[in-house]
Amino acid sequence: MIRPAKWQPSSFIKASAAIHVGAAASTLLWPETVFVCIAALIANHVVLTAAGLWPKSTLLGPNTLRLPGGRREIALTIDDGPDPEITPQVLDVLKEHGIKATFFCIATKVKNHPELARRMIAEGHHIENHSMVHRHYFSILGLNGIKKELAAAQQVIEEVTGRKPLFFRAPAGLRNPFLDPVLHQLDLRLVSWTRRGFDTRVGDAQKVAQRLLKNAGPGDILLLHDGNAAPGSDGRPVILDVLPQLVAAYTKQNLQFVRLEEGMRG
Repeated sequence: MIRPAKWQPSSFIKASAAIHVGAAASTLLWPETVFVCIAALIANHVVLTAAGLWPKSTLLGPNTLRLPGGRREIALTIDDGPDPEITPQVLDVLKEHGIKATFFCIATKVKNHPELARRMIAEGHHIENHSMVHRHYFSILGLNGIKKELAAAQQVIEEVTGRKPLFFRAPAGLRNPFLDPVLHQLDLRLVSWTRRGFDTRVGDAQKVAQRLLKNAGPGDILLLHDGNAAPGSDGRPVILDVLPQLVAAYTKQNLQFVRLEEGMRG
């Protein structure tokens, strides 16, 4: 992936900086405008916060929501593993159907289960960066905190698998304006998703599959979970019953499953 030599903030971040500078200057030159300036700053921070809480937002920087190129391809991405109980079963299902997936892994789990991570790579899947610890407060970390999380995860995953991640997905998709410059520095690309099944909360495989298949088409990036997977009524992780439904439905549409790296080619 070709990146510009120097990080460039998004248009929205530039506008936010201009609002702050303008508010400060206006308050100094015309003190009577202070309340208007405070209101403008509050409004700007509300929008900044909302952009960080909206996983599909592109206001804070580039954010991949689907595959480019218009090819009849889709990407299956699986988050929050590897899980020593669930991930081997997921790998068995993928192998049975000849599907290659992209796993956004939590690096501490990769470190704790290196043999499982190496199996994922050996069977043709890719492991990408989903942070070091998957902190619930990731979206309020400062610049140094985000850099520490991502850089440590990069190092662990590369040491265990021999492959350096190219993509990053924020924990729960939540982030803040400090993320984009860190991604640029580490040569990572932010990837969200086109559609998700909410399979960490919904234990009905049919409902999860319906969410992933509704209006589905070429270029979709699908999100499922092997870590924190919701159990079905029989206690079986819902992802195991969703995957065969997805394979059957997308194959019927003549859509090919690809790893993100392949799907992102020009």
